[in-house]
Amino acid sequence: MRRREFIAVVAGAFSWPCAADAEWTGKMPRIGILNNGSAATMWNSAFFQGLRELGYREGQNLAIEFRFAEWQLDRLPALAAELVALKVDLIVAGATPAARAAKQATRTIPIVAVSVGDPVGDELVESLGSPGGNVTGNTFLGPELVAKRLQLLRDAVPGFSRLAAIWHPGAYGERTMQGFLKETEATARKFGIQLQLVQALNASEIENAFSAMIRWNADALIVLPSPMLFAEHRRIVELAAKNRLPAMYQAREFVDAGGLMSYGANLADLNRRAATYVDKILKGTNPADLPVEQPTKFELLVNLKTARELGLTINREFLLIADEVIE
Repeated sequence: MRRREFIAVVAGAFSWPCAADAEWTGKMPRIGILNNGSAATMWNSAFFQGLRELGYREGQNLAIEFRFAEWQLDRLPALAAELVALKVDLIVAGATPAARAAKQATRTIPIVAVSVGDPVGDELVESLGSPGGNVTGNTFLGPELVAKRLQLLRDAVPGFSRLAAIWHPGAYGERTMQGFLKETEATARKFGIQLQLVQALNASEIENAFSAMIRWNADALIVLPSPMLFAEHRRIVELAAKNRLPAMYQAREFVDAGGLMSYGANLADLNRRAATYVDKILKGTNPADLPVEQPTKFELLVNLKTARELGLTINREFLLIADEVIE
């Protein structure tokens, strides 16, 4: 999908009926959307749904400026500067790199950071409860969930001994990425599992990463959180199936696409709820007074069809703790 086509789709979506339209007088507010990826892999369709539910319609009571880095993260500072030069009323930043670029570009324009890993560790906010400054938003919780994911994978697929972990350097801030790696290494040692860390700097390196796993004789896989890897979730699931690797993922979208299992926050819900922050800030709330929202529920999903195709039998006790089982 080309950028122009995507914007047309969004514009069309904003024309759907809403329960109550947001009412504005005077100048129409304008927001900027700064995203790591591309229009074709937009993470925030749920975000636009949230705006519609709050009564916003693009071109009627809201103007939107889009800036996409196309996964070239070094472009983010210049794109953020463009939005600042346009004097947008607010910037919505998808994931940590975009949020960091936006914060470096402005200390006055409010920023809503969506689905970030560790907003305190990555120096986006002073604390979750009192963000301070001009940044707020929500977090999916990052390194804290690595041990739980590995434990669940081990419980569902007992006996694997060689685990590959695919990760995307630069997906989040340095502290968060080091946290992911350290937690993965420490948990693998705890369980007596051999670990291979395989990096993918961009989407074109994903197939090579899988080739490296197979040469190493990996017998299980965990995908560490990354907006780029999330955008490529269908291809990753296909490669895992092709190479018969039982895998643990961060988000339900992987399981819906045929992945074995996932554990984490509902990212679509986080994206949709981010629209409420936009609404409050446009109506006058200071972002420094809006606590960073944390997920209150984590979902465990299991795809039994995929398990059967992999020749796995997942015991009944494990299935009973799953929030959703796909037959």
